[in-house]
Amino acid sequence: MSSPSPTPPPPIPPGSSGPQTEFNIGEEYGTARKSLPPVGIVAISILVVVAIAAAYALTHRAHPLSSGSIGDIVSVEVPGQDMVMVAVNISLQNNSDKPSIVHTIQASIDTGTDKLIDNAAPAVDAQRYFEAFPALKAQALDVLTAETQLTPGAKVSGTVVVSFPVKADAFAARKSLTVTVTPYDELPVVMTK
Repeated sequence: MSSPSPTPPPPIPPGSSGPQTEFNIGEEYGTARKSLPPVGIVAISILVVVAIAAAYALTHRAHPLSSGSIGDIVSVEVPGQDMVMVAVNISLQNNSDKPSIVHTIQASIDTGTDKLIDNAAPAVDAQRYFEAFPALKAQALDVLTAETQLTPGAKVSGTVVVSFPVKADAFAARKSLTVTVTPYDELPVVMTK
């Protein structure tokens, strides 16, 4: 048996384009007005996100886990040069519950016109400076160097030896002396006198 063939739709008379639908070209659905939520909801959402981020930033601010202070300062003028050698006694306290290891030690002075910076001398060099300038060793403690480890809650005191290209009277008239001890994985401990 043969199946009847489907009947084709009736032909569209010439001049007629078929059933008419309403189409307004002026209204587009790709605009922000049609695809975004109301401005008030977006503004409130942004304010909430900013408030949460600000609260987190304020409560989780990094702070030094160690503290310190500067003790005695002894300076000696290097003969024949416009330079002073300085021995600075400092104390460090580890206030965290994990060990702290010193990465770098720097000292700087503010003379009012210049800010001069020097890294602490290694222990071997510091001992040579003490031999060459006995007055430098007058109040010196053990030399504090990089890689010094502080156990949790421990306190260590030591001497840091630095030099600055200024005359002795300019060093004595300085505005400030700052020692910065930077442990690994912590913020620096800045001590000023």
